Amino acid sequence: MRNILIIKLRYIGDVLLATPTVRAIKAARPDFRITMMVNRGTEDVLSGNQDLDEIVVLDKGSLAAQWRLIAGLRRRRFDTVIDLTDGDRSAFLSWISGAAVRIGFNDEHRWRGKYYTQVVQPVPGIQHRIDRDLEALKPLNIQASSKDPQLWLTPEEMKDADQLLDQLCVQRSQSIAILQPGARYWFKAWPPERFAELADQLTSHHGCQVLIGGSNQDIDLAQQIRQMAKSNPVTMAGRTTIKQFAAIAKKSALFVGSDSGAMHIASAVGTPVVALFGPSNPEEWGPRGIMVEVIYKGLDCRRCYHPTCERGEESCMRQIIVEDVFVAASRLMGASDEENLDRLLPVKMRANNDRARE
Repeated sequence: MRNILIIKLRYIGDVLLATPTVRAIKAARPDFRITMMVNRGTEDVLSGNQDLDEIVVLDKGSLAAQWRLIAGLRRRRFDTVIDLTDGDRSAFLSWISGAAVRIGFNDEHRWRGKYYTQVVQPVPGIQHRIDRDLEALKPLNIQASSKDPQLWLTPEEMKDADQLLDQLCVQRSQSIAILQPGARYWFKAWPPERFAELADQLTSHHGCQVLIGGSNQDIDLAQQIRQMAKSNPVTMAGRTTIKQFAAIAKKSALFVGSDSGAMHIASAVGTPVVALFGPSNPEEWGPRGIMVEVIYKGLDCRRCYHPTCERGEESCMRQIIVEDVFVAASRLMGASDEENLDRLLPVKMRANNDRARE
């Protein structure tokens, strides 16, 4: 039996997008023992994953804690490490693990390439992150039969979500729409006043109960949107764990948000998703799923993507107007034909759509 370690020291969405790689290994070789190392705060994405035998959580603590981690890796006697992180720290951990086979990425041609026994060669053009991760399996002659991310939910976790919805006084007789206004980087966020207007339109024309999601850092933003909206949306920001959010998303009729871990979670559990993209590229980071609408206007400036917007005006996100998002949401919620959509749209939105058709 081969003992494999997969390293993904990134964010929630990155870890979720790595699950097709895990599934491909287990499907091809069910006798392999698979361990995955992730950053603290992302491990819940993997809890209950039946393709994994162990989850190792990396804490950025004291030097003593780091040495205990290293000792633990060497004690497990991994014979293969697949580093999906593309980072110096994870490359060092791959090497220090003592595994004879160490596979990783080094597109930047940095010194970390010396830590791997095999460097995954870049594929020309833009690849989705899932496809990029799966490239690391070629040295093992493993191919994926499915590329959909997976997040496991237990009946108890679904029940826990119901209890939270009761605490929030969410009416189950109405369909639920989740608006996720926060973003890890400010230049990936859609303006809050547009979320407020969208909440009003969804409530007025689809009878939705709108929930405003987000992390603890998004509580003030969620309250701001709630105060701007006339439809009295429910603030959920800071109230959910990863699994609670996933379970609530699974019960929801719609998710609207920017490129984020929450977007990938919603897509993974089958929620219809309207994904708002600006500085990040949906060809690389777009959500997977059938019920997905990606709104991407492209960039009228340099291809920034990261780490900042040099012009400081969020132009790529501000190009997305409320009408765009409402029309996409309506399509996902069943108003797909033009006659019904025109009936639902306010007069101002109809006029804009008519001009766009001319």
